[in-house]
Formats: sequence, C-alpha cells, structure tokens
Amino acid sequence: VQLVESGGDLVKPGGSLRLSCVVNGFRLDSRTIAWFRQAPGKEREGVSCLNSGYGSTRHVDSVKGRFTITRFSAEKTVYLQMSKLKPDDTAVYYCAVYPGGKTCDDSFPRRELVEVWGQGTRVTVSW
Repeated sequence: VQLVESGGDLVKPGGSLRLSCVVNGFRLDSRTIAWFRQAPGKEREGVSCLNSGYGSTRHVDSVKGRFTITRFSAEKTVYLQMSKLKPDDTAVYYCAVYPGGKTCDDSFPRRELVEVWGQGTRVTVSW
C-alpha cells in the first residue's frame, strides 16, 4: 500500500486549494481514507474522512463547510478540496488509510489506528 500526496502550495487567505492523494495497492472504495494535518509545534490532527463503500464523509468542526473530501476511482485518487482558507489551516497535510473494515465512525480521527501514511504535502496560507 502506498499513498502519494500532492497539491500543497502557498495561498492567500480566502483562497482555495485542492490536494490529491494517489493510492496504490488496494481498490479505492475498499478502505476508509482520511486527511490529517500537522501545524508547526502542534500534534497531528484529523481533518476529513471518507468511508469505504458508499463514501459517506465526516469533517472536524473547524473545516466544516469549507473542506470537501471526494474520491475518483478511475484515477485512484482521493481529493481534499479546501476553500475559504485561513492562516490557521497552514500545516503539512497527510493522506492516511485505515485497516480494512474500519469506518470513519469507529476510527476517525484516531491517528494511532491509521495503517499507512503518505509523506505529506505542505500548505501555507499567508499574505
């Protein structure tokens, strides 16, 4: 299993950005996948989660209404669309996959249950 993120960049407050996570080693809809982030000096925290199967989603309160997590199976890619970005969104963003059978309800945002992490992509929100 391999996860490769991309799309991180410098963006102004109020702007938008889309992160990508290309997945190899399993079928995209067979696992629950999440995005986490880690700001300087802070612990890694869960941001958004996408359930296996039908693909229902969960978001932490700080990003509700601003972030969307989706998947495109043909491209083996999970996306995190971020809008109305704030300086507090500045962090390294990580894609993560939970073990088979886990759901957002029983696992997210617990990082100790994550099976595989990507290498991260940096997002900076600043003037």
